Amino acid sequence: MASLEPLDRLTVTVVAEDSVMYESPCWGQHGLSLLVTAEKDGIVRNILVDVAQDPRALLHNMDRMGIRPSDIDAVVITHCHYDHTQGLAEVLKAVGKTDLPVVAHPDLFRLDFVVEPCLRHVGVPAGDRRAEIEAAGGRLFLTSDPLPLMTGLTTTGYVTRRTDFEGVGISLRTINGEGRLVEDPMKDDISMVAVLPGEKLVILTGCSHAGIVNIARHAADLTGRKGIRAILGGLHLVEAPPDRITKTVDALGGMPIEAVYAGHCTGFDAQVELRKRFGDRFRPLQTGMKFEFP
Repeated sequence: MASLEPLDRLTVTVVAEDSVMYESPCWGQHGLSLLVTAEKDGIVRNILVDVAQDPRALLHNMDRMGIRPSDIDAVVITHCHYDHTQGLAEVLKAVGKTDLPVVAHPDLFRLDFVVEPCLRHVGVPAGDRRAEIEAAGGRLFLTSDPLPLMTGLTTTGYVTRRTDFEGVGISLRTINGEGRLVEDPMKDDISMVAVLPGEKLVILTGCSHAGIVNIARHAADLTGRKGIRAILGGLHLVEAPPDRITKTVDALGGMPIEAVYAGHCTGFDAQVELRKRFGDRFRPLQTGMKFEFP
């Protein structure tokens, strides 16, 4: 693994989210996309984490925020779902580079679907499969291992499930190699971890289908750092029963976490409980927000 020396500076911009800031000219959409700008020893990398589901809205927001697609150096896809992957090929065309790293888990392109209220595929849509990504200039890096993106910044790779109260958060199915219909455990759910000065972490999630407590513990083990400056992303508690929300918030509250900024699939009930526990150290995510660390 590349060095996990701290970054000098980290900026996270919410380029796409379900809601927008008050009086914002940006467009909201169901989905999530974060622009991560990391700096170490004069080296600056701009990494796009997920692309939500509407490239027109994403590129509109980039334009309004003064973000040039051509400045993007890599893309990380946290999991297969359409509200994080749809339009990836169009975004890559707008970036206009060749061999642009696109990092994801090897299971990214599998069938992933729901059967209630009817059969519907919710994984990577047609038009954003392997061939289209590569034709648009992307170079796929598919691995279940943590992948360093630069000094102080890495993906988590596969996150080990340890808790007995966390789950995928939605009833999903896939078809295994024997042609059998099975529950989909979302092994492809990965996150990004940044190391900051002061030995603190910033954890960036897509939907936390691996469980946000599992992800936080995994990040601490991966980096050897226990303190968490911020968790930022979706927690997929929108349909969680009250006891899971309570156990999740209690577990997070027992960790050395300074702030939680959660939106998208987190759900209102979970946001309320997070606000109660963390006070003004919790904020709902909105399109247009920018976070600067340290």
